[in-house]
Amino acid sequence: MKVLQALSICLLACTVHAFDVDDFLERLDSTLTLSAFHDVLRARLSGTVDLEAYHFQQPAPGLIDSSIDNLFNPRLSLFLDVQAGSQIYFFAQSQVDRGFDPSTHGAQVRLDEYALRFTPWDDGRFNLQVGKFATVVGNFVKRHLSWENPFVDAPLAYENITPISDKEAPSSLLDFVRRFEPAGKYEFNPVIWGPSYASGVSISGRLGKFDYAAEMKNSALSSRPESWSVTEVGFGNPTFSGRLGFRPNEAWSFGISASDGAYFRPEAEGTLPRGRDIDDYRELVLGQDISFAWHHLQLWTELYEARFQVPRVGDADTFAYYLEAKYKFTPQLFGALRWNQQLFGDVRDGVSGDVRWAQDLGRIDAALGYRFTPHTQLKLQYSFQHETTGKENDNHLVAAQFTIRF
Repeated sequence: MKVLQALSICLLACTVHAFDVDDFLERLDSTLTLSAFHDVLRARLSGTVDLEAYHFQQPAPGLIDSSIDNLFNPRLSLFLDVQAGSQIYFFAQSQVDRGFDPSTHGAQVRLDEYALRFTPWDDGRFNLQVGKFATVVGNFVKRHLSWENPFVDAPLAYENITPISDKEAPSSLLDFVRRFEPAGKYEFNPVIWGPSYASGVSISGRLGKFDYAAEMKNSALSSRPESWSVTEVGFGNPTFSGRLGFRPNEAWSFGISASDGAYFRPEAEGTLPRGRDIDDYRELVLGQDISFAWHHLQLWTELYEARFQVPRVGDADTFAYYLEAKYKFTPQLFGALRWNQQLFGDVRDGVSGDVRWAQDLGRIDAALGYRFTPHTQLKLQYSFQHETTGKENDNHLVAAQFTIRF
């Protein structure tokens, strides 16, 4: 805890000079913006520097990969946006950090996103996009980056590890319900792994009060980051996802999403029952999302019903949702509160009846944020997670994130 306090003090100390460097960041923004051919071609390089500090109980919650209770996780994100006329748009995102999820690993460089978008009509009725990019499912992905997300982490549905493994099929029902161990949690998968930057093609657009999006990707929503590249997992078993949205007015937005795809990686094929293929076992997801904005208040919610078709087990069902609120007390100060819950269904034992395939849990997140300038922001978060069935394990997390945007 002393480490986290020291880091928080350092983060606060850095903000003393925030206003001094703000002019520099403004000049840097102008320098990194280029145009040519009478503004027909425009390019902009931008980025964020995130300094994150975590203190938690073991086992580490969510997708945090650490065997120690205190973790410092710096990250540099670079964004390239290129616009050619009104029809061609290219974007890319690169990261320098300790892993896609917070960890104690060494530094690495990744290219998380790169995509080309074609918009033939100016009214936005149709867009065609090809590359590696975030999923169209739900409404959290649109605000998942550190500057837009009022919290340090993601909702429970995007980071809670379940007994589902994409690398190896269970040998029996007993193996399935007892196989999960926190120490080896990275062998397993959540319902949706973060923004799911899988590779593929999508179409999207807006028609009046309706908007639509559909995609074909190389990996399922639950797939791990190393599965998102086409060089790792090809299109032999594609995943199809889509979202239909309705915006009756400026305040309200409603959406429904669906996804269907094989969730096993290629190396799992040898562990499947004889005569069965990876494509025989699917992840099916149905989602609903709502957002509301009125003056200083913003509300979001997402609900996901997911089914995994598990070899030698049958259908494993789970339901996850969250309710999130953000309120701006002043133009610079905001607070946020989020309630998350995930419930798991039963699978047929065949001997003693039905068995719950994972433990239900709930989590509450509270965050306070302050934007010192248009380029600097500090967020503090406390989370309490409670396992409502089984051993009823609790976990407390305290996190701080200081962001510099340029």
